[in-house]
Amino acid sequence: MNQTTMNPLGTEPIGKLLRKFAIPSIIAMLVGSLYNMVDQLFIGNFVGPLGNGATNIQFPLSILNVSIALLCGIGAASTFNLAMGRGETKKAGFYVGNAVSVMLLGGLFLTIVTELFLEPILLACGATENILPYAMEYSRVCALGYPMFILSAGGSHIVRADGSPNMTMAINVVGAVVNTILDALFVVVFHWGMTGAAVATIIGQYVAGAMVLVYLKKFKTVKLEKEHFIPSGVIIASVLSLGTAPCINQIAMMLVQITMNHVMGHYGALSKYGADIPITCAGIISKVTGICFSFIIGISQGLQPIVSFNYGASNYKRVKDAYNLAIKIAAVIAIGSWACFQLFPRQIVSIFGSGSELYFDFCETYFRVFLFGIFTCFLQPLTSNFFTSIGKPYKGIFMSLTRQVLFLTPLIIILPLIFGFSGVLYAGPIADALSFTICFILIRLEMSKPEFKNAN
Repeated sequence: MNQTTMNPLGTEPIGKLLRKFAIPSIIAMLVGSLYNMVDQLFIGNFVGPLGNGATNIQFPLSILNVSIALLCGIGAASTFNLAMGRGETKKAGFYVGNAVSVMLLGGLFLTIVTELFLEPILLACGATENILPYAMEYSRVCALGYPMFILSAGGSHIVRADGSPNMTMAINVVGAVVNTILDALFVVVFHWGMTGAAVATIIGQYVAGAMVLVYLKKFKTVKLEKEHFIPSGVIIASVLSLGTAPCINQIAMMLVQITMNHVMGHYGALSKYGADIPITCAGIISKVTGICFSFIIGISQGLQPIVSFNYGASNYKRVKDAYNLAIKIAAVIAIGSWACFQLFPRQIVSIFGSGSELYFDFCETYFRVFLFGIFTCFLQPLTSNFFTSIGKPYKGIFMSLTRQVLFLTPLIIILPLIFGFSGVLYAGPIADALSFTICFILIRLEMSKPEFKNAN
């Protein structure tokens, strides 16, 4: 009996499998987005708008952590599932163990660098004179949690690849619940302000990271031994090659966020809004859009083990069917999100605390203009992850670069030179349209290849 007939990834109905893997992944991603939003909710209501601006300045550092987590986590999950699909059980454990070692070492390195060079890093991220003290206080504490933050975010992908999507969900949910409870205690009751919010965050991350470590001791598919965690250049290279696309996508998001902070601060200072309002609003809206992308990325993550296993087993029809179903669901979610952002921007922003009429006016405009093309944003992350899942990382990398690096970053620099401050907002929908077009062409070309075209 071969691996395909033994493993439910190769036999169960696609719809059932996608529900099984995607729903816990969506919940996990939603909780992860709430993780980012919870501090902002408490800080906005009990510290003030400048505190919210500080979390936006720190956000590129959080994205950098997530990029390392995805580099190792998705890379390990993809290589692990591909190996299992090919029947290479003995080799599969090394992908997991090496990825965990790299995540912990990478987190420790990032903590040291952040603590040593915090102020210049925050200034490079776009901190203004008024926001910098809040950002320093918050970021110095958050940096202490980086190793476990990366382990919990990346390890959850490995846990899902082992066939435990509900455990992946539990890891994210428990960490977020701990963070939320402690935020209320430290910020509202003890009045610790930015420090309290940061301490609550890292405690939640340590709890989630500990859950990953406990799970690894009872890994289901293969028994993990000490030898699996000894770094091997060949194994690490294989893992990183399939994790590069989502990692680059996160790095691109970080660069866009930093560029946006600087552009917002510069052109905002020349406008009626000033520098602080645009930076603060942009941070809030990036967290809100994270809710939409939580659904889409959760679907793509749930799709990954199905696609990787069946592609490795040459079951191309199942690969094609799974991708098509995921795309349809993601499109509905993206269109629904677009409608909410167009119809209820003020109500959404009000959740994060009060502000001047000028503050709300800018937020409403930002929602309606910059996010006008968000209904097309389902295709790029899902298709980029699809190419990575079938062992074609270069296509996934290119696709992950389209929106953020190739289009959005140049546009938010060039368009304000022509249209002034409004040019920053126009950059969003134009980048979305261009990215959608490129991704649509590439996936159509892939699906026209004989293995997929004849998979009926």
